[in-house]
Amino acid sequence: QVQLVESGGGSVQAGGSLRLSCVASADDYCLGWFRQAPGKDREAVAVMYQGTGAPWLRDSVQGRFTISQDKTKNTVYLQMNNLTPEDAATYYCAARTCTSHQWTYWGQGTQVAVSS
Repeated sequence: QVQLVESGGGSVQAGGSLRLSCVASADDYCLGWFRQAPGKDREAVAVMYQGTGAPWLRDSVQGRFTISQDKTKNTVYLQMNNLTPEDAATYYCAARTCTSHQWTYWGQGTQVAVSS
C-alpha cells in the first residue's frame, strides 16, 4: 500500500506556470501524472520509469511539461510551463509496482484551471 498526496494546483492565466508535487508514503514504486477534464476520459500526462529510463510525456505537453523525481523525498514533480486552457483538468498522481503496467494507487487529485 502507498498513499499519495498531491499539491500545487491552482488557477493561472494562459502562458503561466505551475508546479505539482506528489509525496508517496513508500518508495520502490513507479510514479506518474494523469489528468481528467470534465466530460473527458482520464489520460496519462507524464510517467517516470525505474532506473535510468527516460520519462514519458504525452505529445501535447512535450516541450512544456517536465516530470522529475526526488527519491530522497519520495516525491515526484510535474513542472508545467506555458499552460493553455486545454491543460485545465484535475491532475492525479498515481503509483504502480514497476514490474506492472497497472496503476494501482491514486492520489486525491489537484485542480488546475487555466484562463485565456
